[in-house]
Amino acid sequence: MFQCDIPAVPTLQQDDETIRITRYDFEPGAVTGWHQHGWPYFVIMLTDGILRIHNGSEITDVPLKQGQAYMRAAGITHDVMNGSDHPIAFVEIEVKNPAAMTRMMLA
Repeated sequence: MFQCDIPAVPTLQQDDETIRITRYDFEPGAVTGWHQHGWPYFVIMLTDGILRIHNGSEITDVPLKQGQAYMRAAGITHDVMNGSDHPIAFVEIEVKNPAAMTRMMLA
C-alpha cells in the first residue's frame, strides 16, 4: 500500500544557480508526493531507515543506513515514503550546473 496523508517536511538549505540542498524529515508513513527532478541528485541518509519508492508501476523497499548515499539521474517520476516504524531524515543534493560546480571545486 502506498497512501498517506502525512507529508514529509522539506527544509531548503541552499538554492542557487549551481545547486539545491534540501533536508527531508519523515514521520513513519510520510511521503514526498509525486515529483520529478530536473537535475541529477544525491541522497545522503541522516538516519537508518527504509525508503519505500514508487515509480508508477512498482513499489520497492530500500533499507539504508545512516551515512549511506546514492545518486539518481534526472527525469524519473516517483514518490518516496518512510517505510520504517520510526522517523527518518535525509539530505538531497540536486546538481543544477555541474560545470559551475566543477569550477568552484577547482578554484
